[in-house]
Amino acid sequence: MTVPTDRSGADRCPGLLRPHLADDGALVRLRLPGGRLSTATLHRLGDISSQHGAPFVQLTSRGNLQLRSLPNPLTPQLISQIEATGLLPSASHERVRNIIADPFDETLPPLVAALDAALIADPLLAGLSGRWLFAVAGREGQVLGEPYDVAFQRLSETSGRLLVGGMGVDCAPEDAVAAMLDRARCFLLGRDDESHWNVRDLPPESPAFAALAPMDIDAAPPPTPGRHMPDGARHGAFVLGVPLGMLTIEQIDLLGRVADEVVVTPWRSIVLRTGDTGLDVFEAGGFAVAAHSPWATLSACVGAPWCRRTDTPTVELTTAAAVSLPIDSPRTHVVGCERACGRPAGEHRLVIAPRTVQEILP
Repeated sequence: MTVPTDRSGADRCPGLLRPHLADDGALVRLRLPGGRLSTATLHRLGDISSQHGAPFVQLTSRGNLQLRSLPNPLTPQLISQIEATGLLPSASHERVRNIIADPFDETLPPLVAALDAALIADPLLAGLSGRWLFAVAGREGQVLGEPYDVAFQRLSETSGRLLVGGMGVDCAPEDAVAAMLDRARCFLLGRDDESHWNVRDLPPESPAFAALAPMDIDAAPPPTPGRHMPDGARHGAFVLGVPLGMLTIEQIDLLGRVADEVVVTPWRSIVLRTGDTGLDVFEAGGFAVAAHSPWATLSACVGAPWCRRTDTPTVELTTAAAVSLPIDSPRTHVVGCERACGRPAGEHRLVIAPRTVQEILP
């Protein structure tokens, strides 16, 4: 495979200790392996963001969180406040803890936790790109539609498979963590330089693909907003779409009133389990609660005035377009430039630097 020629070396994905400087200030990204987060911690992040930056918390396409419009440089007080949330267990590995997981499968969190702990424990793996992605899936394999580098799919209590770049091999669940990290080490030891960010940048003869065979991967589609009763689950769940991935302080307060924990998904939605709240409460709170909601198929990069790469107000235009978006419209992602940040992994329509709402509508 060919590495893009515009790469000059290591990736520049932000973290807390290496923020990104945007037009509106510093931006930090906080990794959430598996997406699970207590609503108490989410509330603390909302308070920190409101105190120091923008009055919302952004959801990313890898199930992580971002705080933006922060002071540059970050103040020691701000860094200490974020560290106190417990979301920075390793300074050396903070940017490489990108682990997504099927949000409904209740057997996966222990595997995600074991993978995260073993990842942090290996100094070599701190050299992974901030764009590297681990995926942990159950039988449905919802996250297998995302651009993972190495994945494990748990098929039963005793069986599963390791997946790398569209190929795979049988792997028992108890061997999954070691197998995934071994492939990540092969990637690091086999790449030519830091401009190789992902396994898809390597040639087919790379040791990262050794002993693998082509495998059919039938990934289930991402869950649509609404109430769900997943197969084998002990409890039902709500899937709440977050318009444009911007979780407001008011929405964070609502989540904290009805649940102790949420799951942040790679599809800019929130999954939570609660039996005492109706969908109308979440809808009144500004969440998307139905598959026909425009926010189930409409997304955008942050655009102007926050991003220095464009003068297109993507959020403003996309919000205006949502009012007129026909039901059953194709998946649409609006971006301010060719870089196409936040672009979905599945089939979608890409609208680049629109000037009018009509350009966004199908």
